[in-house]
Amino acid sequence: MKKLLFITTILFISCAFAPQKKIKIIFFGDSITELGVKEKPYKGYILKMDSLLKVQKKNGAYDLIGSGISGNKVYDLYLRMEEDVLNKNPDVVVIYVGVNDVWHKTLLGTGTDADKFEKFYQAIIKKLKDKNIKVVLCTPAVVGEKTDMSNPLDGDLNKYSNIIRDLAKKNNLPLIDLRKKFIDYLKTNNPDNKEKEVLTYDRVHMNDKGNLFIADEMWKVMKDL
Repeated sequence: MKKLLFITTILFISCAFAPQKKIKIIFFGDSITELGVKEKPYKGYILKMDSLLKVQKKNGAYDLIGSGISGNKVYDLYLRMEEDVLNKNPDVVVIYVGVNDVWHKTLLGTGTDADKFEKFYQAIIKKLKDKNIKVVLCTPAVVGEKTDMSNPLDGDLNKYSNIIRDLAKKNNLPLIDLRKKFIDYLKTNNPDNKEKEVLTYDRVHMNDKGNLFIADEMWKVMKDL
């Protein structure tokens, strides 16, 4: 009996001090996410989130991985998800895409029609859910920071954001509604109706404050997963 108690005690102590598996989170997106793991031109939102976790003494529980490529649209994510996401066996994937699908229609004529955007996005969700990976959706934030709805792409950004909101409801997934959060913030903090340099440095990509804003808004949702 004493021997059994000794063995049980040793096993309990071993388990108590065994290293815990980190929750692996992949941020899947475009250039905003590509910059998310870089120090320049501004410290990216993924690095900012890691700093927030350190302050809360929670960074040891998470492995934050950026998988962003400049210029990517939703079908680019679909085409590379096997190698860049599924093969890495994440616990959680945060999908943050949509700006280029809208922006490149005007800029380069290579955007994504709304119906195709929805189909590819749903296909990504299905592949992730089939692997029992938790999925978090994000709406695209801004292409221009003017608050009077005079940014040329505001209408399309709202349309594509609504598609993502509907997909979140349809698939019962958490949503980080950056589009709404940015608009609400800018209405209060952009009294001069500037097109950039409030949360972005070029109308699209985040400055220091924008990266912190994204990290904070994402963590508000993700901490409850």
